[in-house]
Amino acid sequence: MTTENKKTIDAIVALAKSLTKEEDEAERKKLLDTLRDVAYSLESPEDTMQRIMFYNLQLASIRVGIDLKIFEILSKSDIPMTVEQLAAKTACAPVLLSRILRYLASTATIKETGKDTFAGRGSSLFRLHRPSIPGPSRLPKRNPAWNTDMPAFIWVQTKPENFAHFNNWMAVQRHGMPTWLDVYPFQDKVRAFNLTAETPLFVDLGGGLGHQCIALRERLPELSGRVILQEIPATLPHAIAHEKVEHMAQDFFQPQAMKGAKFYYLRNILHDYHDEKCVLILKNIIAAMEKDSVILIDEMVLPNAGVHWQAAQLDMTMMTALASMERTKEQWYALMESAGLKINQIWTYTTSLQDSIIEAVPA
Repeated sequence: MTTENKKTIDAIVALAKSLTKEEDEAERKKLLDTLRDVAYSLESPEDTMQRIMFYNLQLASIRVGIDLKIFEILSKSDIPMTVEQLAAKTACAPVLLSRILRYLASTATIKETGKDTFAGRGSSLFRLHRPSIPGPSRLPKRNPAWNTDMPAFIWVQTKPENFAHFNNWMAVQRHGMPTWLDVYPFQDKVRAFNLTAETPLFVDLGGGLGHQCIALRERLPELSGRVILQEIPATLPHAIAHEKVEHMAQDFFQPQAMKGAKFYYLRNILHDYHDEKCVLILKNIIAAMEKDSVILIDEMVLPNAGVHWQAAQLDMTMMTALASMERTKEQWYALMESAGLKINQIWTYTTSLQDSIIEAVPA
């Protein structure tokens, strides 16, 4: 940000603060509308999509906050309260409550004053009666799941229209944003290997239609070695054909059939599952690794405090849709340790979502 731009922003902030008195109501509202229009004009199509798609979460989460008396409790406290303190007063599971509080803070409904610590904003939301906030859904006090005996990604394939929408969403949700190939030093890493055309170089587990395998081939067409897309048999026929990408049927909950690959890559896989399932997936990979193999985990790595609203709303969506989660940096380190892995380094390539590449090896 240039010095001139910073001065302009500081002047706008000073003006906004000067118009908070009731006698300036008309000008304050005009300023709010102007700032809103400016913010919308700066949005990319992806930003607009993120903002609109998750509006329902705000109402539903406020409804939950009212039901749990979060706003009332915080408004009566003279000091910020920890998640543990609020859990004791709401009888809500701490892990779930921390995610609800994090999302409410990201939408400026409450304040986050530190890691797992929150305060009220002088809001009168707690005075609203529950019928005043008609939410499209309600969050229970423990993590929900689909009302089906089928795994979610098997179930969705029984719904062709839903499955088509899901694949389209996965393909375009980060369109125009940086990718893992922009930050991870793949070429430098590969130089350490004595590759041949038969070397299993890159295995994309649960890679959907194969976009990441193709992106790697197109970014680094000179690479030797095999690039392999792994998917379950029901999905594999829908994968995109590419002359330099192999397709292989593989369930990542089963022992890994491709032994000794240099890179085992998981993109937005582990956020779909709770820790026990993630450990199973990772241990299946570990059993197939050689000494020079690494695991690349392409996921959001949330900060331990101050999560952006776009990331927080995706975490809430994962919770309500799959009883799963977007993990904080602290939670990623704990998960890797429980699977017998250590993190070498984390490369972050988007700002708001904190999309990152985690490089992990056996501990």
